[in-house]
Amino acid sequence: MTSTNGHLRFAADVGGTFTDVIALDDRGGVWTHKLPSTPPNFEQAVLNALKLLLEKTNRPGESVSEVAHGTTVATNAILERRGARTALVTTKGFRDVLELRRVRAPQMYDLFWDKPKPLVERYLRFEINERLSAAGDVLMALDEPELWQLKEKLEREQIESVGVCFLHAYAFPRHERIVGEFLRKHLPKVLVSLSSEVLRVRKEYERTATTVVNAYVRPIMGRCINAMRAGLNSQRVTAPLLIMQSAGGLTPAADAAARPVYVMESGPAAGVLAASYIARRLSIRNIITLDIGGTTAKASLIEDGRVAYSPEYEVGASLSASNRLVGGGGERIIAPTIDIAEVGAGGGSLAYLDKAGGLHVGPRSAGALPGPACYQQGGKEPTLTDADVMLGYIRPGKLANGDITIDLEAAHRAIHDRIAKPLGIDVMRAAEGIHRIANSNTLRALRAVSTERGRDPREFALVAFGGNGPVHAANLAAELRVKQTLVPPLPGLFSAVGLLFGGIEHHDARSCQLTGEALTPTALQSLVDEMRQTMLAQFRSEGFPADQVGLICDMDIRFLGQASEIRLSVETPQFTTAILRALEERFKVEHERLYGHRSELDNPVEVVAVRLIGRGGKHAGESQLRPAERGDAKAESSRRAYFGEKWGMVDTPVIARGQIDQPAAGPFLIDEYDSTTVVAPGVKVWRDQHENLVIDTNGVSHH
Repeated sequence: MTSTNGHLRFAADVGGTFTDVIALDDRGGVWTHKLPSTPPNFEQAVLNALKLLLEKTNRPGESVSEVAHGTTVATNAILERRGARTALVTTKGFRDVLELRRVRAPQMYDLFWDKPKPLVERYLRFEINERLSAAGDVLMALDEPELWQLKEKLEREQIESVGVCFLHAYAFPRHERIVGEFLRKHLPKVLVSLSSEVLRVRKEYERTATTVVNAYVRPIMGRCINAMRAGLNSQRVTAPLLIMQSAGGLTPAADAAARPVYVMESGPAAGVLAASYIARRLSIRNIITLDIGGTTAKASLIEDGRVAYSPEYEVGASLSASNRLVGGGGERIIAPTIDIAEVGAGGGSLAYLDKAGGLHVGPRSAGALPGPACYQQGGKEPTLTDADVMLGYIRPGKLANGDITIDLEAAHRAIHDRIAKPLGIDVMRAAEGIHRIANSNTLRALRAVSTERGRDPREFALVAFGGNGPVHAANLAAELRVKQTLVPPLPGLFSAVGLLFGGIEHHDARSCQLTGEALTPTALQSLVDEMRQTMLAQFRSEGFPADQVGLICDMDIRFLGQASEIRLSVETPQFTTAILRALEERFKVEHERLYGHRSELDNPVEVVAVRLIGRGGKHAGESQLRPAERGDAKAESSRRAYFGEKWGMVDTPVIARGQIDQPAAGPFLIDEYDSTTVVAPGVKVWRDQHENLVIDTNGVSHH
């Protein structure tokens, strides 16, 4: 194999249905490959695609300079309860924190709801006679003989991974570190997660739960990363393996293996990150992202050019809605994550009738295997994809490099037998019902990040991606009253594109209680400087000098006496009295926008946590991506598609993105390698200077 000049960067986004892989060269050329995921060994699809793209680009493995990876292996381990055999070591009297949890339930009036079982059973939670006061004074010193007893118990129970979480270790971690050093020395095969290394913030339940989740999935994440590394080495790819974090930045594989709790939502985060660069390139300050994949539909908000972050979330909650929509159904995690609302309304979401004959879509999914009925891989139950095939939105025939063949008759048979015949209605009516119910479910996520946050969607543009996002985008935008919808190039692989846009990123946090006279620039600066010193040392070890690292400070702020806080950012973490006063006013304005009021004039604000975000290197997203091969599908000039009762089935032109040279009115079906954009009759669409499709949804009705 002869090498072509330049290096390749690879990005792989592994979803529940498809795995998307993109290669980017030094000149912005792009090669893509979409193929079915390969559970349970998800890395195999990535390695297969990488081998194919190396052959297609005529390059050796040594030409690869970076491999960026988005994975759901940690989340799946929680959902399927197949993590490591884990123990918890905690301060005496606090072993039941995991079961006490918080007083929250997904359904307020469900008297039959049971709390999820803890990831660590009670007999594997070990108490240690140690205690530091909230001020750091030693109330009860560690007893070394007790540590030897702990070692014997862990050996006897064949523990693979252990989480250590002492009461005040967020501020005073010395007891935790002593236990950590002891266990790592005397039980070298057991992975040890210290809460002070995973998460240095207060709230004992959330900190304990976060540490336990980290310990529970750590061996699995480590094995997955090792398998990926071995597979890359076998193809002579020695480039760094980087993992996308929930907060949108990449981290070295070794860091992800040690702190997998920070990469639980890596795939969805990458799509939002890519959308933020699209928005910045177009100078659009406010956008709502819509990502509809094979399993779920996800939404997020980018306001005033800034991605929205959530300080905490749940993993393992019901798949019917994300942890932002309901609470109490999963493991509470305090870790930085892009704020994404999620519902089970993806292309593979199953349509079914309840006992009363009511039609539902999701949250159960057909997954990669057997997949939708139309995929001809053994699926018998109808899905949203089957409905969209029946409605003419998705073309029959070969998709995803021929790995999937869409069978119109199979889709018709599944919807007829399972939905239309039992209801006594026409198959097209049933397909339309599935499509509209999925849209209704997706609107829950869109509203969760917009109207339910006090934001007016009319002030935002919608950016739609994922394999099914462009199919549903225009109708959803009309329902939400969004005036303009953008469909970027490579929409079905857009989350993989986002992996290419991310730089190395690290997060740190410190809890505090600063209010009144204690809330000074000096007090805040000391916390930031402590984190900055540690973070810059980590970046230096990864090859980034201090002048290539950008730092942003976030603070969790509330009124004195409140139980919840609002997070605000400070672009330059060098504090002055003027910056502090401006921050307090920003907090009051945001509090009033969210809750409709401010506190009493004499009630001060309180800073309860200071966070530092470090970003190293430049983002690849600054350059224009140039697809090296056009994936536009032009196998047919028209296809019959359904546009509601007003229009019915319409002979609709099927065109390629590149054919839209000037604004034109629908109906159109814009077929591409990885997705189809549906443009209803009378709706205007054009292509901007960056190859984005722009759909004017101002004043368009749903049907």
